[in-house]
Amino acid sequence: MALEDKKQPIVVKKIKKGGHGHHGGAWKVAYADFVTAMMAFFLLMWLLGSTTQEERVGISDFFQNPSAIEGPGGASTSMIELGGAMEVPRGEGEPMRDQPKPTPDDIAELIEDQARLDELMQKLKEQIEASPTLKDFKDQLLLDITSEGLRIQIVDRENRPMFDLGSTRLKSYTRDILSELTRTINEVPNHVSLTGHTDATPYSRDRIDYSNWELSADRANAARREMTVAGMPDRKFGRVVGLADSVMFDKSNPYNPVNRRISIVVLNRATERAIGLTADAPVAAPTPLAVPPPPPAVPAAPAISPGIAPAITPRPAPARGNGNSNSVESAIEGVLGPAPGR
Repeated sequence: MALEDKKQPIVVKKIKKGGHGHHGGAWKVAYADFVTAMMAFFLLMWLLGSTTQEERVGISDFFQNPSAIEGPGGASTSMIELGGAMEVPRGEGEPMRDQPKPTPDDIAELIEDQARLDELMQKLKEQIEASPTLKDFKDQLLLDITSEGLRIQIVDRENRPMFDLGSTRLKSYTRDILSELTRTINEVPNHVSLTGHTDATPYSRDRIDYSNWELSADRANAARREMTVAGMPDRKFGRVVGLADSVMFDKSNPYNPVNRRISIVVLNRATERAIGLTADAPVAAPTPLAVPPPPPAVPAAPAISPGIAPAITPRPAPARGNGNSNSVESAIEGVLGPAPGR
């Protein structure tokens, strides 16, 4: 009995687990951000698909060098426009200045200028395809829109350079290319910038007074002279510079022949104002092809009625010499006159 009293009852505790608690709506926020990002991505893809190659190049240039973009009011002194009338100064001691807002006339001029350059670019493309002179070199003629305007690059190809090796002497086909391009560029009132480029090959290790800098500048001037001969007025040139090998076309291979090139930029209004050009460049109509004059008319022979012999006017016989002239020859000369060449 005592043993039974000493036994303690065994109590089994059962723990009932409840259902999952509420985790909140954090996953909904993350999912909404994901959907928004995907929508923005597909919208960006759609916008890029609806633009041309030239417009994509212009957008790329803008993001690579936004400080070089100039608005209707002139060059900007800050990387980011704050949207107000005042602009953050660049350094200590430099006063803040008002940034003029574009007027409706400025916006209209900008739109008109861009439309003119787009039309010129389309016309040049059609000219390259239609011209027998330019069609053979279309792989060496590169057109694009930059922050400065419409750029036309004439690049070298292996075994087909634009200049003689190490010289400023233009090839004959280079003269033809510049002449063809000049006729079309002359139709717009924009100024033109010419830039010469070389590859990284040194000009000559034996000369210290002449380098790729002088060679690139001289080649740009050689192109300018050829365009002047083709009919471009001197006042249309706004800038002629040589950059040697400082701006590579193929940065991965500094010795690539494509780095040797002449760049012709039809400047837009903002760039013209930035370099101090205010007046419009002269516009020259395309020179018509010379038509050779017609040959002089040959007088028609008089009509001879059938059955009637032509009248022959006898000529007086020349005075006979000392009896040495042939009597037959003298008789013929008395009727028809002296023989030709005498």
